[in-house]
Amino acid sequence: MPRSVTTAPSQSRPHPYAERVSTNDDWRGFGFDTRQVHAGEAPDATHGARITPIYLSAAYLFDDFAEAEARFTGADEGQLYSRNANPTHHVAERRLASLEGGTGAIVLGSGQAAITGLLLGLAGSGERLVSTASIYSGTRILFDRTFARLGVGVDYVRDPTDRAEWDRTITPGTKAIFVETIPNPKNDLVDVAAVAEVARAHGIPLIVDNTVATPYVIRPFELGADVV
Repeated sequence: MPRSVTTAPSQSRPHPYAERVSTNDDWRGFGFDTRQVHAGEAPDATHGARITPIYLSAAYLFDDFAEAEARFTGADEGQLYSRNANPTHHVAERRLASLEGGTGAIVLGSGQAAITGLLLGLAGSGERLVSTASIYSGTRILFDRTFARLGVGVDYVRDPTDRAEWDRTITPGTKAIFVETIPNPKNDLVDVAAVAEVARAHGIPLIVDNTVATPYVIRPFELGADVV
C-alpha cells in the first residue's frame, strides 16, 4: 500500500543568503572589465549562487489570484512568462545598459528583430525614416523590402558629412535617423556627434547600431545618440 508522509508546516523565515543580496543596480563605480562580467547580477537569494543561472522556465508561479491579476495587468513587474521577461534576460539587459551607458535595455532574438521592433514603434504607414546609405546589407533589405511593404519609407544620405544633404533629406514626416557607428562592410566611420546635432535640430531621435564597435570602443550615448 502506498504510504503518505506528512510534515509539519515550516516556519517562514528569510533564507540566510537573502540578507546578502544587493538590489543596487548602480555599477558606475566599477570599471568596464568588471561590469561586463558582473553588472546587473546579484547572488541568488535562495541558494547563494554567485553566477546568474540560465532560467529555462516558460511560466512562473503566483502566490494567489491577486498576484496573478497584478502581473497580467502590469501593476506587479514580477515574472509572468519568459516571452515577456526572464530573470536571465533581466541581468543581460541591466549589463548591456551599464556598458552602453543607457538607462535600460531590452534583449531580442536578433539584431534585425531589435531594429524592426524599435523603428516600427517610431514610424508607421505613411511615415518615413532617414538612414545613412552605408549600412549592413541585411538592414538595407529590411528597409527597402519589408518596411516598404508596410508603408514605411526610408530615405538615404550618401554623404553623412554633408549637413546640407541631411537637411534636404529630412522631411516633416521623418520620425527618426538611423546610422551604424562602423558600417558593415565598408567601415566608413560615421561622426555620431555631428549626426546627433542634426537630429536635435530637427527634433527627432537618433538611433545607432553599435554592433561592430561595441561599447568597449564607442559609446554612442556619450556622443548624443538617443537609442543604441
